[in-house]
Amino acid sequence: MPDPFSDDVVSSDMLASDMGRLVAEPVAGDNALAMSVGELAFKLKRMVEGEFGHVRLRGEISGWKRVASGHCYMALKDDQAVIDGVIWKGSAARLAFVPQDGVEVIATGKLTTYPGRSKYQIVIDRMELAGAGALMALLEKLKAKLGGEGLFDAGRKKPLPFMPQVIGVVTSGTGAVIRDILHRLEDRCPTHVIVWPVKVQGEGSAAEIAAAVRGFDAIAPGGPVPRPDLVIVARGGGSVEDLWSFNEEVVVRAVAACSIPIISAVGHETDTTLCDYAADLRAPTPTAAAEIAVPVLADLRLTIDSHRNRTERCARRYVERGRERLDALARHLPKRDQLLGPQRQRADDAGQRLDRGLERRLTLARGSLDRSGAALRPATLERKLEGARARLDATWRLVQSLNPDAILDRGYARVTVQGGGTTLASAAAARAAGALTLHFRDGMVDATVDGGVSEVAARPKPVSRPTPSAAPSAASGAAPRQPTLF
Repeated sequence: MPDPFSDDVVSSDMLASDMGRLVAEPVAGDNALAMSVGELAFKLKRMVEGEFGHVRLRGEISGWKRVASGHCYMALKDDQAVIDGVIWKGSAARLAFVPQDGVEVIATGKLTTYPGRSKYQIVIDRMELAGAGALMALLEKLKAKLGGEGLFDAGRKKPLPFMPQVIGVVTSGTGAVIRDILHRLEDRCPTHVIVWPVKVQGEGSAAEIAAAVRGFDAIAPGGPVPRPDLVIVARGGGSVEDLWSFNEEVVVRAVAACSIPIISAVGHETDTTLCDYAADLRAPTPTAAAEIAVPVLADLRLTIDSHRNRTERCARRYVERGRERLDALARHLPKRDQLLGPQRQRADDAGQRLDRGLERRLTLARGSLDRSGAALRPATLERKLEGARARLDATWRLVQSLNPDAILDRGYARVTVQGGGTTLASAAAARAAGALTLHFRDGMVDATVDGGVSEVAARPKPVSRPTPSAAPSAASGAAPRQPTLF
């Protein structure tokens, strides 16, 4: 049995008695001050950060997420433990790949604690894939994801133009790739080339490549910069890490969404990137891409000459065959003399008959002229002239008898509408007209129908004729007054 007077028994009894107290009181022999939870948490934080200021952890990413602020949160795990991790916005922008769940990585950073949750975590400054196996696993995972969306389907592939007028090239502006492409295009078929220089390796290269592809696709036809008929995305050979920019999702989606046919020429023949699957055609090398893009100019000229010769031979053959058929048909036609002989004879007969007819017609006309000349004597013409003059006098006497103004010589007057010239035949018509013109033998007088005496104005008659007595006129003095007619 334990000794009841030992220190352990006394301490236990004292502790039991202390726990039973309701209010904290100083204990004899105990000078430890009570710390707050925050103080303890920050002490632990300083101790952990001082002890583990630089660590490298190997583990599998789990629960990866990027929040709206740009910071990234995740957990690193293996078969024994799990630790939370955070990558601040600035460090996340420098990552060479897009992290995904299930990818094994090596993270470099420092351990710290989060007092708000009493958790410890690693603040990651740099993160790389844990080897080629992890890199290929990430590649296969991204390939399966994009392939499931249909970006690699054969039905999306666009045919390449036979002879593009403008070719856009997305590659490094200082590398040997662009020189190889330009030399090969110049040797085969000189073409207008637009180079969009980009970084093909390193930080930000994937964004530049995707922006270049989208930039070529955004060029409007007919603008100051010609729109390419074909785009070549090219890069020289290298390791998987060097070519990783062409495996990025942003590049693959830009290539798949481009409306211009694209040839992918990334790396050597054994190198394969996701850009190759999304492009309309994969070329084993950049030089091969230039060979695929345009035909050989000499071969093209030879082909055109061959087609021209074939066309000429075909046309000549049709002409020769037509001439042969024409000659065969001409042998069955009658001779020219056989066809024109009867017509010539009829023409000769008609000419002879025409001569005889003209002579007869001339003889008949001469006899008729002689007979008519005998009938045209002066006495006969005078008698005809006298008869015509008598008929003319009779007609003139008839006209004079029908002249309405002939009765004016006997004291009558003719009434017309003033200014209109229409002859009035009734009193009602005169009242309706109001303004009248009275035609007398020696002139005209204007009158107004107003039921009383009206002023009248005399006017000379347009046609002068001899009169037995002169009528008063406006020139001889005051205008005469005339009583109203009605």
